[in-house]
Amino acid sequence: MSATWRKWVWVGVLGLVGCRTTGSAGRDTSGEPRREVHFDAERVTGNAELAALNDEELFAAGTSAFAAKDFVQATLYFERLADFHPQSPHRREAIYQAGLAHERLEQWEAAARRFSELADAKQGTGDALESVFRLAETHYHLERYPEAAQLLATVAGREDLPVGKRLEAQVQQGVCELEAGQPEKAEATLRHAISTYEGLADKDEVQDYYPAQAHFFIGEIYRLRYADVALDPGKGADALANDLNDKAELLLSAQGHYLRAIRVGNGHWATAAGTQIGSLYEDLYEKLVNSPAPKELDEEQAEIYREELRQRVRVLLTKAIDVYEQTLEAAERIGSHNTFVDKTRQSLEKMKALLLQDTENAAPAGTPPRS
Repeated sequence: MSATWRKWVWVGVLGLVGCRTTGSAGRDTSGEPRREVHFDAERVTGNAELAALNDEELFAAGTSAFAAKDFVQATLYFERLADFHPQSPHRREAIYQAGLAHERLEQWEAAARRFSELADAKQGTGDALESVFRLAETHYHLERYPEAAQLLATVAGREDLPVGKRLEAQVQQGVCELEAGQPEKAEATLRHAISTYEGLADKDEVQDYYPAQAHFFIGEIYRLRYADVALDPGKGADALANDLNDKAELLLSAQGHYLRAIRVGNGHWATAAGTQIGSLYEDLYEKLVNSPAPKELDEEQAEIYREELRQRVRVLLTKAIDVYEQTLEAAERIGSHNTFVDKTRQSLEKMKALLLQDTENAAPAGTPPRS
């Protein structure tokens, strides 16, 4: 579960944060003529070679390596600068860029070490504030959810920050609380973030990514509650009916929050939400078709039960197909290409095949199946 959520929570973040100092290599704040340093695509493999470069050269080389997506090489240049040139005007930027390069390499401990040098959740701005978000992300990937949530809660409570930053922190805080096994606390945090967003006169103050993510993860909370309701025919027909009703209600609650995520209009979370709605119907279908008749039913009653069940699962199949098709249409319309789209396409084909099989099984003898 956690691995899946990690893909969802931070997807797009790395793509939004490039080498923030690209083009700034060699910048001189003293007012003297600017000195530009250019490097060929040459790999540095030994400390002696790094030691021969001054801080300007290291910064320029690190910037070039990062821009070329050579993150291993970028870490060597930036870390050499950070560790051996404490007075350099580029040191803070080098620390941040070293953290980003480690992040791109999924070296989370190394990234956390660098970001923690700059992060200031209580008062930080600029690099110090951005490093808090990056540090929280590294904690998340290292499954240190309480530490990540604490950092983000501090930022979310700062009245000196723009509402967009506070809401971003609060949504990510809620996700970390959910991962930490605190669904009630997470739901309260996420609902508070949504309330803040809904109360804004100018919604453009906040990126639509975050309110959509908040709605999506409240949907996830209800999906997990739905999954916790077991359908056990051994408990008897009445108990099974009650459990099925509870499960259906939780499915509808989850669906409602996913639909709200879709309505926000963010392409990434709209596609993810559509996929999850379809998967809920698909899951309930599988639970029902694999559920034996309650033991207290006689043969005739069991046959009636199975016929009722077949009609219900056909409705579920149709609903899943409709949702999957709408999700793919929306993804095509907005040009969305991600793992959700691939999963939805595979699930759609599976549901269509099951519906065709159900139609053929239900058709009277000698009746050709519908095309």
